[in-house]
Amino acid sequence: MMRRVLCIALALILGTGLRAQDRQSEAAYAALDSLIIRYVGAIQAESVETKTGECDFLIGSVKDSLMRNHVAAKLFSYYREAPVMGDEAVAIYLYDEWFAKGKVAFRGEFEGLDAEMFCNMNRNTLLGMDAPSIAGRKACGGRRNLPAEGVTSILWFYDTSCSKCVAESKVLPSVLEKSVDFPLTLVCFYAGRDRKAWREFRRTFRVNNPYVKIEHYWDPDVDSDYLRLYGVISTPKMYMVAPEGSIIGRRLELESLQQLLPTAKTIHEMFK
Repeated sequence: MMRRVLCIALALILGTGLRAQDRQSEAAYAALDSLIIRYVGAIQAESVETKTGECDFLIGSVKDSLMRNHVAAKLFSYYREAPVMGDEAVAIYLYDEWFAKGKVAFRGEFEGLDAEMFCNMNRNTLLGMDAPSIAGRKACGGRRNLPAEGVTSILWFYDTSCSKCVAESKVLPSVLEKSVDFPLTLVCFYAGRDRKAWREFRRTFRVNNPYVKIEHYWDPDVDSDYLRLYGVISTPKMYMVAPEGSIIGRRLELESLQQLLPTAKTIHEMFK
């Protein structure tokens, strides 16, 4: 039903002549955008494969190039900031299949470059993919490949100068103390370069739970390429990795982390 309504809306908008400054056209575009948001909301529980197929249908059903560009850009924008964890894969698919191949185009060069950067910063850490291996430097100077194999890991990229990170660091311990009853390693990866600030953080950050092991690393010279591999263009960033190395959580906030922990425990039991 929603598919049919969207197709009718597309036909009506095309009938306005696509005059960019025409108020009637602008209102029609706004109405179409509202329908698109309702439609993607209606299929929110479907798989990524189903969502990419629906996007292909919607974009492919538009023959006018300007309208096709608009629909594709709207869908990309929605899935780029998708409310469902993992749906960023739909945005990356749309970029690769439609924009990169020249079938549709963004409104301007900057928008296209921004979209390309988003895809490059996120395509390595989609749900189900093997977590990229990075070499973290310990406080003593030694290095270790992260995440470690055979354990459930949380990779938490933070900076002591980041106000959101500071706030998160005050609440994260209580979440892990109350909700974790299986072996879990919290990898605290400092994204800054202030050795003194890092030392102070390591001294004061504690999680009073025998199931939770805390490890501290940094990479001030960015030799491991973690900024690109994990998309750390801002902090905090949090991922969860299963014992066999696959990503089971990304873009995690404290609330979504807490919701994911029971599933992580179930996965952990499978690899005992």
